[in-house]
Amino acid sequence: MVQILASVSAEPISTAAVEAFVQASVNGAIVTFAGVVRDHDGGRPVSALEYEAHPDAERFLAECCREVAASTGLRVAAIHRVGALEVGDTALVAAVAAPHRREAFAACAELVELIKQRVPIWKRQRFDDGVSEWVGL
Repeated sequence: MVQILASVSAEPISTAAVEAFVQASVNGAIVTFAGVVRDHDGGRPVSALEYEAHPDAERFLAECCREVAASTGLRVAAIHRVGALEVGDTALVAAVAAPHRREAFAACAELVELIKQRVPIWKRQRFDDGVSEWVGL
């Protein structure tokens, strides 16, 4: 049975909770990816981000998690934030647990790529000069 956790949330993400979901006694490796708001983009200082999600974004996120879980047989989890985030805030946590590190790393990398490609969540960057721009529309 495929076991996944997939959520879109306006609340801060608990990395520990995401990791706890994927952990099982058969696993010797947990690989976690945390996407964090950085203070620059394209050489311009960023002051904050806003994430907007399509109403079906959580369904798309779950599909990405199910696809990776089904193809690997591993436990998979991902939570993406929406709303206003500041520099240093975590926007995405994805985790995969596996018996060995190599398969956990590969599955987590695949999961993050699928999320970036398929999940309709858009980011508005606010720059220090007051200008803002949407990314990924």
